[in-house]
Amino acid sequence: MASRPKATILDIAREAGVSKSTVSLVLQGSGLIRPETALKVRKAIEDVGYVYNRGAANLRKAHSNVIGMVINDLTNPFFAEMAVGMERVFQSAGIVPFIANTAENPVRQEEVLKSLMEQGVAGLIVSPARGTTPGAFRRIEMAGLPIVFTMRRLPESRIPVIAPDNHRGAWLATAHLIGKGHRRLAFFGGSSDLVVYHERLGGFREACEGLGIAKRDTLVIEGETSRKGGIACLETALAMAEPPTAALCFNDAVAFGVMLALRKRGLEPGADFAVVGFDDVIEAQHYMPALTSVAVDSAGLGERAAHVMLKMIQSRTTRAEDHIGAVNLVVRDSCGPDRRAGMGDAA
Repeated sequence: MASRPKATILDIAREAGVSKSTVSLVLQGSGLIRPETALKVRKAIEDVGYVYNRGAANLRKAHSNVIGMVINDLTNPFFAEMAVGMERVFQSAGIVPFIANTAENPVRQEEVLKSLMEQGVAGLIVSPARGTTPGAFRRIEMAGLPIVFTMRRLPESRIPVIAPDNHRGAWLATAHLIGKGHRRLAFFGGSSDLVVYHERLGGFREACEGLGIAKRDTLVIEGETSRKGGIACLETALAMAEPPTAALCFNDAVAFGVMLALRKRGLEPGADFAVVGFDDVIEAQHYMPALTSVAVDSAGLGERAAHVMLKMIQSRTTRAEDHIGAVNLVVRDSCGPDRRAGMGDAA
């Protein structure tokens, strides 16, 4: 992605039909400018893609050693582990990381991005919030600021992405369930407004189709990507006339919720209903029973994203190759055979 020349105060002045000094006063929030003129200048600022660097204005610093890390959900251990990986690399390089949690709120994300750009950060690593559109990053791209997406890509966006092989991971997990003799399978959690959801659901469906599971024997239930979401998905599934015997969950948090809901019903995860998670957060190996999960190495991907960002800054470019990280299935105790099929331990 070739970066455009950064818009200047002169560009704004020409667009608005005013002097450079008028533009400067508007940027400084001066009350000396008439409201209608200020409104015209602000519109011109948006139209030309100008970013007011408040850090440069206040401190006159030639360079910044601050990188913004904008994370969609730091309460999720997966994203917290990813942030730790980034921070480790930045600290060793003498970079100051600024971490912001958007709590899956695109409006909050927009506010954070605007603030970080005004403070003059050297680059941005973003895990986009749910509901984010590619246009949300237009000003950043026009400004020529290095930016990398982690874990989540946006449709039709050319911003480089560091993410796991979601499709492959879901295929491996589903094939494992089928190998255990399960013939009625579910995919729990996630939302169709996320590209990662379609990647994981695509792997689930491809494995089912390729390994002989009829579409009528599969169940897809969207839901929150949390324990609460997992509980709701399990309750919905078990209320059906022919419920599934196993589920691939969108992430580990959903899987933990499914196991909690099973226990409340007097059912044992793994023995009475097979559960597979995705992400393999640290808690997965310590849960009871230990959760079978697709290992993603979120900390490693965070480190990779940080290294890519440093290279972009050093090379003065906004170009970088996408990186799709390898995944593997970690088999533990939450995924037993389908006892109703009378097949024994088939895998």
